[in-house]
Amino acid sequence: MKIKVTSVMVQDQSKALKFYTEILGFVKKKDIPLGEHKWLTVASPEEPDGVEILLEPMGFEPAKVFQKQLFEAGIPWTAFNVDDVDAEYERLKKAGVTFSIAPTMMGVTKLAVFNDTCGNNIQIIQVM
Repeated sequence: MKIKVTSVMVQDQSKALKFYTEILGFVKKKDIPLGEHKWLTVASPEEPDGVEILLEPMGFEPAKVFQKQLFEAGIPWTAFNVDDVDAEYERLKKAGVTFSIAPTMMGVTKLAVFNDTCGNNIQIIQVM
């Protein structure tokens, strides 16, 4: 069994696509119209055939409540591995990304948490 697609719920798929590609550096994989929304995925350019992130539209009311409560509690929706948290933090700060947690050591990892502008806190981590 393998993970091929995982979801990040977003409030606006177009805005999310722009942030996840232009700011974070992911590449668009699939863009399939499905009525009001799309099957819209991105992937890491480092692993273009690896796991895809589905930019999941917020069409289900309980999901909106869940996302809002996670965000308000400061809990990250997901985490992305990076080679150097400090360098990625600086790159993203220069691009205007807002961080709620600057690079911080926790156990054997260094992490930082940012707002993805789509309703989520996202964590970047570096295993030391």
